[in-house]
Amino acid sequence: MAQSNTGILLVNLGSPDSYEPADLKVYLREFLTDKRVIDFPAPIRKTIVEAFILPFRPKESGEAYELIWWDEGSPLIVITQRVIDKLKQRLGDDIPVSMGMRYGNPSIEAGFDELMEKNPNLDRVFLIPLYPQYAMATTETVIEKAKEVWQSKYPNLQVEFKDAFYDDPDYVKALGESIRPYIDEHDIDHLLFSYHGVPERQIKKRDITGDHCLKCEDCCNVNSPAHTFCYRHQDLMTTKNAAEYLDLDSRDFTYSTAFQSKLGIDPWLTPATDAELVRLAEEEGVKKVAVCCPAFISDCIETLEEIGIRGKEDFVEAGGEDLILIPCVNDSDLWIDTLEKWCAEKLKVKKVEAA
Repeated sequence: MAQSNTGILLVNLGSPDSYEPADLKVYLREFLTDKRVIDFPAPIRKTIVEAFILPFRPKESGEAYELIWWDEGSPLIVITQRVIDKLKQRLGDDIPVSMGMRYGNPSIEAGFDELMEKNPNLDRVFLIPLYPQYAMATTETVIEKAKEVWQSKYPNLQVEFKDAFYDDPDYVKALGESIRPYIDEHDIDHLLFSYHGVPERQIKKRDITGDHCLKCEDCCNVNSPAHTFCYRHQDLMTTKNAAEYLDLDSRDFTYSTAFQSKLGIDPWLTPATDAELVRLAEEEGVKKVAVCCPAFISDCIETLEEIGIRGKEDFVEAGGEDLILIPCVNDSDLWIDTLEKWCAEKLKVKKVEAA
């Protein structure tokens, strides 16, 4: 079969090379000096990172990573590689597939390089940022970094990006079916959808109307062009879509949405997951809670340690009995089905159904 002139590049957040403080320092410096992550003027951002974060955070983060590190390496990297391997099997050897990380290794540049090494005649790349919802600190920074790489190194390439896919029916199905076994098999009192938080100012910055996001009452439920780039709206819609798919309103437990991983003192999206877990136990009498993290495609430090370990400790200390961490879609068959479908559509490859 003739080699395809289109390559597939999956991009995830990234991970340090190890849980040693030296590797964490390198990783955190690259991550936190990104102007779309800490979106302050460069001198202020540099001072915050170099003076207030890097002297302390590498040791603390390294200890957290060590708790969740697998024999094969970083969970996020290992899982993403499993996805790549399975997608390669589905698409066939003639279609080059690689992965890149926005921070750490393998870089986005390394991902492009691998595709070009596999096929020097490549002229198109379909790049999928592995973020269901759009945010300037996730999808946007991936797109901008990818543009920087390919326009300087491979200027003749045509690159197409996958849009936010929080409302894609196949993704919703993959997400819903990743949740279903845990709410069917466990007698839970509450299901918490926990998304990575962002500062409120970043929501306002990406409001293309300039006067909608966090400025009008019930803004996320009032139709607006601003929703195209509104992370909060897309998170709430992800919860709504999953709830409808799973018919959660007919269940004998409650569910809600919260936001985790706050950094700094500025206002972030609320409610905060850590505070919400305590509130559920102390005020609502919730004894058994299940938590899913739909802002992440692959399990990582934010799911395995922040929720699965620290979140559970906080919940139990507040009077809860058990916290069940629901795995991300990871390398599940339905998620691979979804990726295969998207790629096939771009490649114009007709999927052959099994007889």
